[in-house]
Amino acid sequence: MSCVPVVDHSGICANCGKHESDIIKLKNCTACRFVKYCGVDCQRAHRKQHKKACRRRVAELKDEQLYSQGRERPEGDFCSICTLPIPLPMSDLSVVNACCMKRICKGCSVAAQLRGMDDCPFCRTPFPDTDADVLAMIQARVAKKDPAAINYLGEKYFHGRLGLQKDMQRVIELYNEAAELGSTNALFNFGNLYYLGDGVEKNTAKGVEFYEKAAMRGHVVSRHNLGISEVQKGNYDRAVRHLLISAKMGFKDSLETMKQLFMTGQATKAQYAEALKGYQDAVEEMKSHDRDEAKRLGY
Repeated sequence: MSCVPVVDHSGICANCGKHESDIIKLKNCTACRFVKYCGVDCQRAHRKQHKKACRRRVAELKDEQLYSQGRERPEGDFCSICTLPIPLPMSDLSVVNACCMKRICKGCSVAAQLRGMDDCPFCRTPFPDTDADVLAMIQARVAKKDPAAINYLGEKYFHGRLGLQKDMQRVIELYNEAAELGSTNALFNFGNLYYLGDGVEKNTAKGVEFYEKAAMRGHVVSRHNLGISEVQKGNYDRAVRHLLISAKMGFKDSLETMKQLFMTGQATKAQYAEALKGYQDAVEEMKSHDRDEAKRLGY
């Protein structure tokens, strides 16, 4: 019997052709969910015929998720005070205070300073004086199972900061715990570790898996990195699909890469125009008077 995908509502066993009834209950192929079987024996008998179509359908389902999810920036990408999305790269244009682990854009941070506030603009906790005090604040948040704090502490161990010795075993433990608690940044950090071989044995495939998980949660740089990975493989159609998403989320590097692909004939004029318009719209959404003032003052 040929392996022709059976639509989900047909109620026919893909191997023997039996129809579903009150007596015969069919179950979907657990991988592709595209064909049905009346039992394990039929599924096994049909496996050789179905394998190729099954793998193709699984890949299609994965792509549907990969390109449809994570097209909006997550809550953590928005300033905790003005609630606007933070310009990219966020590490250059925002601060995270150890007291509350809230990310605050440079505009709101500078505005608070200009108003004479010398404590955290979000929770009003006085700023710590020493690295030891900063570390104590982070560890207090870690003890409360704050995923942002756990990931943040992992980053400090990775770079050997705040008086900590670089410890890759501890880094992986913390990133893993943070990821399990929902930290998208921890997934991105894992992606960097394996894709670049930075402190661990290089494994680009594993790195891509972590980038994909982070990208589907809206992590912009992970999405961009997936695009770059596809460019390096020569998969330009897939690269453009990723880069369009990250450019529209306001990442200039993605727009620049789209421009290069357009100039070399790997992306169309329409695709580059779409990326440019989306990028400009995202940048406009991130503007504020306080951010402009911070930039004017050199912050």
